[in-house]
Amino acid sequence: MPGTSAHDPGHGSGQDGELLDRFTALAGPGSRGVGEELLARWGEPHRRYHTVAHLRAVLARLDELAGCAADETAVGLAAWFHDAVYDPSAPDNEERSARLAERLLPPGPRRDEVARLVRLTTTHDPADDDANGAALCDADLAVLAAPPARYAAYAAEIRQEYGFVSDEDFRTGRAAVLRRLLALPHLFRTPHGRAHWEATARFNLNGELLLLTAGPPYARGFPAPVSALVRRASIASMRNCGSVRRGPKISSSCRIR
Repeated sequence: MPGTSAHDPGHGSGQDGELLDRFTALAGPGSRGVGEELLARWGEPHRRYHTVAHLRAVLARLDELAGCAADETAVGLAAWFHDAVYDPSAPDNEERSARLAERLLPPGPRRDEVARLVRLTTTHDPADDDANGAALCDADLAVLAAPPARYAAYAAEIRQEYGFVSDEDFRTGRAAVLRRLLALPHLFRTPHGRAHWEATARFNLNGELLLLTAGPPYARGFPAPVSALVRRASIASMRNCGSVRRGPKISSSCRIR
């Protein structure tokens, strides 16, 4: 987990225009104002990870997952709305984002499906026959399979968004989130996600969990050289679990099912 912020250096009016064109292609003629409102929300200054950059990344992953969803338009709209309301101190961002979709989109089955999908991102645990939910959740969680440096940046951005939380409370809460994700039978539900993202994501999550539970200084957060730390922690995790790394590919018996 900006429409404009100093923390989104790729943001610009040309890119805004491309995003808005993409939104209107999904939502239909006359929806540009809704797209502008959503971009403004994604650009709120308190955001560090849940920014326009994240929106772009999710949309790009949905492109990669083309053909996986039953209603790609609904899934694309859900991507736009899924973090449109984001207050790190609030427990109901997904519900409020879903209600925003219900307010801004035209009434009908597709609007209802968009709202359902947004609510699903509370758990990222779609039913086995939920192709739309699988596509959206996989696209949203794809950052977990990022290369070490990008994953470290993501983890640091999450910590910044929760800057009002003490180190100890953050470690406890974040570790609980990581353990919950690792306890899922599968992090990714689409065939593409499982084939291309699952193993790397589990290594990243295990690496971050090791850092969080290692005690100071690493447990305080993610300092500048954190990518190297994540690499070392991931390697340690793989060794502890009987994993073997061969060249660019990683094979592991450390699957938590």
